[in-house]
Amino acid sequence: MNPWQLDFRGFDPHDEGRREALCTLGNGYFATRGAAPESRADGVHYPGTYVAGCYDRLTTTIAGQEVQNESLVNMPNWLPVTFRIDEGAWFDPAQVQLLDHEQELDLERGILVRRLRFRDEQARTTRIVQRRFVHMSRPHLAGLETTLVAEDWSGPMTFRCGIDGRVTNCGVERYRDLAGRHLVEHQSFEVAPNIAVLHARTSQSRIRVAEAARLRVFVAGELIDPGPSLVRQDDLIAHDIPLDVEQNAEVRVEKIVSLHTSLDRASTEPVTEAVDDVRDAAGFDDLARSHSLAWAHLHGKFHCGLSMSGPAQQAVHLHLFHLLQTTSPNTVDLDAGIPARGLHGEAYRGHIFWDELFVLPTLDLRLPALARALLLYRYRRLQQARKAARDAGFAGAMFPWQSGSNGREETQRMHLNPRSGRWLPDHTHLQRHIGLAVAHNVWHYHRASGDEEFFVDFGAEMILEIARFFTSLTHYDRSRDRYVIRGVVGPDEYHTAYPGRDRPGIDNNAYTNIMTAWLCRTAVHVLRELPDQRRGELVDALEIRHPEIDRWKRISQRIFVPFHGDGIISQFDGYDRLAELDWDAYRQRYGDIQRLDRILEAENDDPNRYQASKQADVLMLFYLLSAEELGEILGGLGYPMPSIPDNIEYYLKRTSHGSTLSAVVHAWVLARSQRHRALEFFDDVLASDIHDTQHGTTAEGIHLAAMSGSIDLLQRCFAGIEIRDGALHLNPLWPSELGPLGLSIRYQGQPVTIEVTGRTATIRTSPGRKRAPITCTCGTRTVCLGPGETARFSLEHPIRGADPTSLA
Repeated sequence: MNPWQLDFRGFDPHDEGRREALCTLGNGYFATRGAAPESRADGVHYPGTYVAGCYDRLTTTIAGQEVQNESLVNMPNWLPVTFRIDEGAWFDPAQVQLLDHEQELDLERGILVRRLRFRDEQARTTRIVQRRFVHMSRPHLAGLETTLVAEDWSGPMTFRCGIDGRVTNCGVERYRDLAGRHLVEHQSFEVAPNIAVLHARTSQSRIRVAEAARLRVFVAGELIDPGPSLVRQDDLIAHDIPLDVEQNAEVRVEKIVSLHTSLDRASTEPVTEAVDDVRDAAGFDDLARSHSLAWAHLHGKFHCGLSMSGPAQQAVHLHLFHLLQTTSPNTVDLDAGIPARGLHGEAYRGHIFWDELFVLPTLDLRLPALARALLLYRYRRLQQARKAARDAGFAGAMFPWQSGSNGREETQRMHLNPRSGRWLPDHTHLQRHIGLAVAHNVWHYHRASGDEEFFVDFGAEMILEIARFFTSLTHYDRSRDRYVIRGVVGPDEYHTAYPGRDRPGIDNNAYTNIMTAWLCRTAVHVLRELPDQRRGELVDALEIRHPEIDRWKRISQRIFVPFHGDGIISQFDGYDRLAELDWDAYRQRYGDIQRLDRILEAENDDPNRYQASKQADVLMLFYLLSAEELGEILGGLGYPMPSIPDNIEYYLKRTSHGSTLSAVVHAWVLARSQRHRALEFFDDVLASDIHDTQHGTTAEGIHLAAMSGSIDLLQRCFAGIEIRDGALHLNPLWPSELGPLGLSIRYQGQPVTIEVTGRTATIRTSPGRKRAPITCTCGTRTVCLGPGETARFSLEHPIRGADPTSLA
């Protein structure tokens, strides 16, 4: 197999949704699902185009309540290209005999190719090849080329190429009872015999969107003017192109599209920009070449040389590909976050959760400017987070669990269990730990990038305000002589209340409490590290006084952490008193119990009653914190360091892995103690979307955090690459089963190549202009490398040289 290519053979209506999501093409500004150009949303196909940061809110009455939901808007469909022979029906694969059908996604060049042969009712055989791209360096442009050959017939035919504005947000079945018509005030017109335009605006957010499509037709390689006629049907605009086709003569229809919105920078207004773009655009082949070149440059920055099996390499390449289609250098100037399901579908309505916690480690060391931009999405919403905290009776900044356009809480208050058909209260907005993730991301970006300007101007303020919120969330419990946090929901998500209690939330979620201790320690460190002038400015502006700093210190030394049994960190206060679940019985009855919460609710039971987790919760501590960091935090709190393997084993037996992130975290925490099991979870991560292991969820959008998490497992976990204490640390424990690894990163402005095999690692810095040396540490050894220098570590003996080839 070709690890840089994803192939689908034949046509399977039941699998089309997964294929469309996996074959999405994007460039960080917008993305379009890999739907067939002749298709519409019909239960099999779902064409969808999404622009980063373009949201709209609609209100629906559900179960007697008015519910408002904000969604990433499905934009007008620019794909439509179809045809008919003579005056017959428009092409429909279901109405002809498909002789061949294949779809090929080129992960190296970012081009999707579709090939098909069919025989119609008149026994005419026709061959079609379609290629498309969404341009990586011209972010508003996309192209679709259709080549048709009449193998055994000649005669008249008509192509229809257009833009379809009749779209709604209806790509997720359980949301279909919710309002989904976001586009209004459609207008369409022709600006030239071969250029059609459609524009509309979103209903509530009033974002204007314009798409312009330019057509060119070639017969036997010659550009012709077929005299297209304009067609308008409701909110669709198209050109009909009549042709007389000769047997075996090649007919090629080239469609170049430009998409602009009123959110764009350096823009006068969307229609003018879209029209000018397509008028000036090069032809399909020239654009495809420059597009592929842009991808080549990106692959250079994200080089990940692998020797593992072909399917594993293919999955890693696919994961990087979709990461870079969702967020790329084109995202840097946008006000956009990281949607949990990419720009690939409508699950979670395109909201931003905590996924950057799993994405930024890959970006921090490759495209720090992009990581910075994604953190600025949070900073721009700091004022909204302050308002949310104030309205809830807290201090500081309370970031939302689900964010969209302006940073208000977008988590739904009702959700549908598709298994029972019931709408239920949703309390997952109580996942206050999202703020801990934001602070952690800021701190680790600062350490990895050395971006002092960001830290001083933006990052420090975020960390301090988040610390204020979490300290105001804590209460002093005299009976324990400890600080406690009540009424939250942890990463697990199954436990949103105590059994029989009306008040939502649980108390003293261990992950939240321990990370609050980390945050308080970090906030104190931030104040020490800031330059004197900026520290004075922030202290004055935020009115930070010594008693507040003293409270941070006390909380970092006295927050409560629940334990039970022999050194098991309790997921939350009282977790050990919940009932044990008969896991074997549920597996026998249902087989797949990943969504155990839905199963229990459909049985009129409640996951709150059981020691059962959707995904890693306590184990997230071992994912985010090294054993040394965790030991230091717990020691500062007066608790002994528990046995990590015992805690892993305890919770592994009680987790249903209902989230793709669960496999990422479990592979990580098992990597240094149970290699075989870690690799099994790593395989699960690689398979999650490509094989749709959650049975239908991939069709609604890929799982971006798990995809990026697989890269982070290779980089930080198995290769042991970590940034701390002003140095690039290596602690390689690379699985021999995966073969050697070679990857490129950027550390404090210095391009670095790292090769890892087993317990050895070789670091090469890029030659070139003079840069400050970087410090590299492995085990007890530390070396400083200037440009063009090399060090090899075997955890015990570093070797240093000026010529990278000398160690080959």
